[in-house]
Amino acid sequence: MSSDNVTPIASGDFVAASQNRVLRNTYLLLAISLLPTIAGAALGVTLGFKGFGAWWLNFVILMGAVMAFGFGIERTKNSGAGVAVLLAFTFFMGFWLSVLLGRILVLKDGATLIAYAFGGTALIFAGMAAIASSIKTSLSGMGKFLWIGFCVILLAAIGGIVFQMPALMITCSVLFIGLFSAWTVYDLNQIITGGETNYITATLSIYVNLFNIFSNLLSLLGLSSSD
Repeated sequence: MSSDNVTPIASGDFVAASQNRVLRNTYLLLAISLLPTIAGAALGVTLGFKGFGAWWLNFVILMGAVMAFGFGIERTKNSGAGVAVLLAFTFFMGFWLSVLLGRILVLKDGATLIAYAFGGTALIFAGMAAIASSIKTSLSGMGKFLWIGFCVILLAAIGGIVFQMPALMITCSVLFIGLFSAWTVYDLNQIITGGETNYITATLSIYVNLFNIFSNLLSLLGLSSSD
């Protein structure tokens, strides 16, 4: 057999192995990231953290922190420091999540609702991962539509808060769950098709998706509580 026949196969095997390695490392780091998230949430609940007053101030602080951590992760993504910055980010997000958890835990079925939200998030992720693995073509063109959808829903959610429109806020939570589920498929597809080659930034993207799915699902379950 000539080298002309061997090289393309060997090259294809190398690319596939590289993509599988990125996906495997992403799943591993994603699982590890749950530990600082839980630690941060436990600390926040223990301290009774309730945010920083007005909703807009909390929004500005959260967005600022997310952008700062995102910048730090991007700068360090090719070194071990990137993992440390990512885990620090997940600790911060867990601490921030404690505001919502604290409100849910005071309900008589609060712990059950949190378990349901966690289980629902896990099922959604498993379903989106199965869908992503079945798609063999790149969904790179989908990214801009996801960003447009995010901006539209975010503006609607802010409007629901400002004008005190609970029905709109509930609708936005449902839409966010759908949006970030689709974003999970997109991010996993980027790994599978070779569009994303860094497992740290891949983990960051999927973590943010799952965080938003969980928090919005938990909010909806909280509204359905018998208490």
